[in-house]
Amino acid sequence: MYCNYCGKVIQDDANVCAYCGTRVGASVARKRLVRPRLGRKIAGVCLGCAEYFDIDVTVVRLTWLLTALMTGIGLLAYVIAWIVVPEEPLLLSAPVGRERVTQL
Repeated sequence: MYCNYCGKVIQDDANVCAYCGTRVGASVARKRLVRPRLGRKIAGVCLGCAEYFDIDVTVVRLTWLLTALMTGIGLLAYVIAWIVVPEEPLLLSAPVGRERVTQL
């Protein structure tokens, strides 16, 4: 298989080109905008936006900070996004190797 962007030969089952880093492949699963539970600084709004748009979280945080400092709208938008954007679902693991309790 060839990368559509750089033209290099890549593995047939690759999702990302090893040379240029762009996504390749057929269909991409539909993503939801959520606030992740891990890796967030304040409320996870910037991290959620970065994951949704597939860009670096530092760029999103700097853009949001500059917008907040220059216009003030960024701070208001952050608070609204904090309220509106849902939190990532809590993933619980199933118990493993649990013994049965029997009554005698």
